[in-house]
Amino acid sequence: MQIVLIAKEFDLSSKIMIGILLAVLIWIILKNMFVMIEVGYILKHKKPLFNHIYFRLRRLNNVQKKVLEHQFQFYKKLDSKEKKYFEHRVASFIKDKHFIGRDGILISEEIRVLISATAIMLTFGFRDFYIGLISKIIIYPKAFYSNTNKAFHKGEFNPKLETLVISWEDFVKGYTIGNDNINLGIHEFTHAIHINSMKERDISSTVFSDSFKELSEMLASNETLRNKLLESDYFRKYAFTNQFEFLAVIIENFIETPQLFKAEFPNIYSKVKQMLNFTVAGY
Repeated sequence: MQIVLIAKEFDLSSKIMIGILLAVLIWIILKNMFVMIEVGYILKHKKPLFNHIYFRLRRLNNVQKKVLEHQFQFYKKLDSKEKKYFEHRVASFIKDKHFIGRDGILISEEIRVLISATAIMLTFGFRDFYIGLISKIIIYPKAFYSNTNKAFHKGEFNPKLETLVISWEDFVKGYTIGNDNINLGIHEFTHAIHINSMKERDISSTVFSDSFKELSEMLASNETLRNKLLESDYFRKYAFTNQFEFLAVIIENFIETPQLFKAEFPNIYSKVKQMLNFTVAGY
């Protein structure tokens, strides 16, 4: 009798184990099938198959939401569903990053929300919006002395230390005039996204880096377009310092004056829009 019970228990355990193994195998097969389907979709459309699927949407508290509603113009361009996704991402970004004040500045909800909203605006077309190379965001009241090159900076990104450093005074100035194509927050976060895309291999990083490569190749092969860029006053001259500054400057222009950008340089505009997977109204 005891032997029969042991045999039945063994048989039941075997069936459970086989069931688990089959479930794992099916999951692996389905996952690989999805990856193959999405790769095909990306090759054809140059964008992820989807961006916004969440089990639970995080919410901002009342103070944070008022900051977003009253002080961040981009948020007002979104429809009701996009606003919920945007709020979720801002709340998630705030939770994920360590905000540190220097030289007496206190980290307020305004600082957390506006800096995080800038990052989320730039990555709103990404599936992975966290910018993994950033773990700390240091905020100074104004321009700070950088030990990196022994000079005063308004902002910098240090990938080795996973740290973004911002002058709050200059960050705020970037949003005071919304169409001068100078925005410190956009500029510095673009550096972080650019370098992050070179190190990570998630879908959105791949689209971003591949699209920038396509843009670089287009400029390298089109002398007329290069000359037009150099002769134009639309992009500030700092853009031509190196590839990193070029990308940061053109994305400042893309965010602040999209219609003018599209009219002046439609081919470059199209690549930047592809790079960011931007589908927001007005772009």
